[in-house]
Amino acid sequence: MHDLLPSLHGQLNQVLDSLPYFMPEIYLSALFILVLVTDLIFGKDSAWICRILVCFGLLIVLYHDLLQVGITNAGGRLFFGEMLLLTHTSLVFKLIIDVISIILLLFFGWDDELKSHTKGLSDLYSITIAVIFGLHLMGMASNLLSIYLSVEMVSIGSYLMVAYKSEKGLSSEAGLKYVLFGAASSAIMLYGISLLYGFGGTLDLFNGAMQLGLSHVNPISASLALTLFLAGMGFKLSFVPMHFWVPDIYQGTPAPIAAFLSTVVKVAAFSLLVNFLTPFLYPQWHAFDFRLFFSVVGIITMIAGNFAATLQHNVKRMLAYSSIGHTGFALMAMVTFSSQGLSVLAFYLFAYALANVGAWMLASYFADAAGADDMNGYKGLGFKYPLAGVCFVILLISLTGLPLTAGFYGKFLTFSAVYQVYQDGHNIWLLLLMITGAVTTVVSLFYYIKIPLNLFLRKTDRTTGFAAANPFLLTSVAIITILVAYLGLFPDILTKYL
Repeated sequence: MHDLLPSLHGQLNQVLDSLPYFMPEIYLSALFILVLVTDLIFGKDSAWICRILVCFGLLIVLYHDLLQVGITNAGGRLFFGEMLLLTHTSLVFKLIIDVISIILLLFFGWDDELKSHTKGLSDLYSITIAVIFGLHLMGMASNLLSIYLSVEMVSIGSYLMVAYKSEKGLSSEAGLKYVLFGAASSAIMLYGISLLYGFGGTLDLFNGAMQLGLSHVNPISASLALTLFLAGMGFKLSFVPMHFWVPDIYQGTPAPIAAFLSTVVKVAAFSLLVNFLTPFLYPQWHAFDFRLFFSVVGIITMIAGNFAATLQHNVKRMLAYSSIGHTGFALMAMVTFSSQGLSVLAFYLFAYALANVGAWMLASYFADAAGADDMNGYKGLGFKYPLAGVCFVILLISLTGLPLTAGFYGKFLTFSAVYQVYQDGHNIWLLLLMITGAVTTVVSLFYYIKIPLNLFLRKTDRTTGFAAANPFLLTSVAIITILVAYLGLFPDILTKYL
């Protein structure tokens, strides 16, 4: 104890100096406590109050994110004993997470399956805020310990979210599978972390000691440690072969929860991966070929996700497999390992997240209004619900990557960034990535087009069982659709800030 006293003053000053870089997360912590206390005071009837609190609170968090733009423009900043790193890239990813989270939290209260929960949604709002806090930490983690703690914080909260509708058999099954697969992936990642610590002699990624230590061990051993760590991360990113949990979990959980897992969790995982890879790439570290690893994974993931989606009839499972395919495509932008590639990755993930959330909203809309869960159930619904049908078509066009949508511009930028790097070194794996990306984009047309085909070109004899779904849900989808189209026409309004 006496040995610590001389350094205690300096450590306290370091913590106080770090607080300005942690303000959005402090507000998230306060918001979590506020929502939790509100739930305890008002009980089951507090859902609408908690909903207002979380949405308004996230707007405040978003404002404090924007206040950090000046800090990140001046360069990256390590704080809290170099456990966290705030950079322009991590800030952009945090902004995407918060914007999409606000939309999703509104979506929670519009989904009939979630609203029917006997206990209400107050607990779900507090769990979600805790997960968003963990997502912020994932985006800034720069130490193996902070990486593991942030991933586990998100994982535990995600388990609770998936199993929240526990009275439904399929949801209980999804929750159990998610916990088992998540625990296994965490164990794999933790084993990789222990090896990296043993070989490198440090948990810090950015002081150069780990890379130096890994260079002195057998390359096969270092590669094994890195592969185990990346396999654990693959569970969050849902790339092959760590994707097997996705279809069952997305089908069994309510649409808003599936949308949450397939968007903001994935965005945070990419941000964490960027932080992890940066110290190994600059200067170049040759004991493990990250470009080869992620190129192979990206190619297999695009092929497996898109071709498996063509075989699906359930809309949720189709969206699940398509999200796997989009992960593979996003890896294309990441393997450029360039500042342009990171900007393209941010734009692509935002465009994907917007369109994907809108698609999940419409899946929920048609399920609530007409009980349609599979492709056959969508027959003729485009004429019964024309606005929802047209919005679905536009959002699927964006997810496919066709012109005049944000998805098209995101894919165009990705191909451009990869081709530019390919010209510099003529790496065969980058060429294969571009070919695979082009082919699987065409393949995606075959399953995305099934929905418009059933909505507008096929008729049904059904005359009953139609209901008026939530108008707020449809209004939100319409706004998202307009934004997706607007970003496709005027992408510069966003790209200049990335």
